[in-house]
Amino acid sequence: MKYIITGSTGHISKPLTQSLIADGHEVTVVTSTAERSADIKALGATPAVGSVTDATFLTGILHGADAAYLMMPPALGSADLLGHQKAVADAYAQAVPASGISRIVLLSSIGAHRGSGTGPIDGSAYFERVLSPLSSSVSIHILRPGYFYYNFLGLIGMIRQAGIIGSSQPADFHHVLVHPADIAVAAVKAVSTQGEPGITIEYITSDDSHTWAGIARTLGTAIGNPALPYVEFTDEQMQAGLEQAGLNGSIATAFTQMNKALREGIVFEDYRKATPTYGKVKLEDFAKEFATVYNVG
Repeated sequence: MKYIITGSTGHISKPLTQSLIADGHEVTVVTSTAERSADIKALGATPAVGSVTDATFLTGILHGADAAYLMMPPALGSADLLGHQKAVADAYAQAVPASGISRIVLLSSIGAHRGSGTGPIDGSAYFERVLSPLSSSVSIHILRPGYFYYNFLGLIGMIRQAGIIGSSQPADFHHVLVHPADIAVAAVKAVSTQGEPGITIEYITSDDSHTWAGIARTLGTAIGNPALPYVEFTDEQMQAGLEQAGLNGSIATAFTQMNKALREGIVFEDYRKATPTYGKVKLEDFAKEFATVYNVG
């Protein structure tokens, strides 16, 4: 089988590519950076260098493939995050029908059911919305993973400088967490399944049993500080902290809005009604990775 993987050698795309190659499939990996071509070839895949905002490029790459994994690369330096996300989604929406591909897997996000009001997740909602009309002739499998464990790595500076973990939800807020490795496992299965035209939505989580207080305790224990406190921030404090961390004002505003939506319960509301796919990487497992990164610095 011939598969197209977007996302270059990212945390999900790389293990997805490795699994498909190991199963004997032909894989082309899309990357925007020619310098990554050697890494892609080392995996046994074929690199395709181009932009996922270029519908003509995407059409040529997707043509003749059995299935494709489509994602929107992060653009945290963009002055218009939603505008960039829409440009990527629109290019995919043009390329999929023009290429004739019959099976696509979209990396979306938990909370995308809302459509708007969730910061950067609004881009995932738009992604789903512009691709969904193609479902009369294309099999569309939508992956909606939870909150990435790797986001916690961004808290390391806060821990070192202030001795706390903080966000704008209360300490008893229950998170829905996921590891990219578990998303990759679900993506392998989804890409390899030749479904009928229509839409399938799959929620993916690794661990949904922890509150912020428990997360602080688990991560703190892993770095030798089991009493690491959790502090709830106001939205204004969250905005200021994100800007201080280097995000531009519009991006900081988007992530502040997302955190507000989390606090209000609207991001996880549809997930609570669903039957998710559970992965294997629990918070305690990730805490070991977290400690490794923390101790390197």
